Parts: sequence; structure tokens; C-alpha cells
Amino acid sequence: MSRVGKMPVAIPQGVDVAIKDDQINVKGTLGALALTQNVLVTIKNDAGKLTFAPANDSREANAMSGTMRQLVNNMVTGVTKGFEKKLNLVGVGYKAQAQGTKLNLTVGYSHPVVMNMPAGIKVETPTPTEVVIKGSDRQRVGQIAAEVRAVRPPEPYKGKGIRYSDEKITIKETKKK
Repeated sequence: MSRVGKMPVAIPQGVDVAIKDDQINVKGTLGALALTQNVLVTIKNDAGKLTFAPANDSREANAMSGTMRQLVNNMVTGVTKGFEKKLNLVGVGYKAQAQGTKLNLTVGYSHPVVMNMPAGIKVETPTPTEVVIKGSDRQRVGQIAAEVRAVRPPEPYKGKGIRYSDEKITIKETKKK
């Protein structure tokens, strides 16, 4: 059995988990999330702990039990603590400004780039060169952060662009005569 799938998911106080035939719903202080249940995994709620087991002895069911366990764990973490991604803007004149559900980026183009944030995603700019994306769904937070980074990815010669706060950019050496 999958090592990750063997570990139970503890349900903290204030989180409601509803397991139906085809869907798992997790509701907490930061919102509600839903996940389609896989037929290869059986889920049981035992006194505040969710356990995941493969429905049969196939390799796919074994792998899926670990995957489902981690997805549900991320949902529980998301509705209690939430997830966030930090981005830094590096470059002269590069700045970001959050205006409600919109993110206004000035990153060296002839026009400002305006990105609309979907429901459930909050964007903040503590400083003009920092962007913090927050939300309860880990996949959506990561996807929005990747889309913001794709507006102007870091270039390899000067390192200018939008990068994750923990990202290391290897600077190339320029051509010599």
C-alpha cells in the first residue's frame, strides 16, 4: 500500500467533511471545497480521522489512494490555514498594484498588464515589487501564480522579470570577444 495513503488525515475542530457516493466536501472557516471521489479508493471517517484504502489490489488503486489522501489533506489545510505564493518583480520600473480583484502589472511593456483574479483568490501587494497570492485551493493558487509569472518570466542575462520568492535564477555569462 502507498506510504502516503497509509497515514490518516486528522480533521481539526471547525471543519466539516461530508463523504457522498461521488464527492467529498470539506467546509471550514476559509471556504468550502469539493473533490470528485475516485472509484479505486475507499474512504472512511473514523472519529475525526479520514482513512484511505485501495478498493482492489491493482497498482493504479494503490497509487490513487495516496493521491486522494494528499488531495483531501490539502483541502483540509486550505479551509483552515489557506495557501499563499509570493512573487517578486525584479527590474527597473517593474511594479505591481492590487486593486480589488485585479492585479495591475507594469513590467516593461508599452502598456500595463491587468489580470482579473477568480473568485476565492485574493491578491495583495505589500510593496510595489512583491505580489502575494492567497486562497484555499492549493492547485488554483499555484496556477494563478504561474500565470502571473508567465507575463514576464525571468530572463537569463540580467535576471529581470517576475519570479517566485524562493526561486534561484542562474545568470548566464555574456559573450566575450
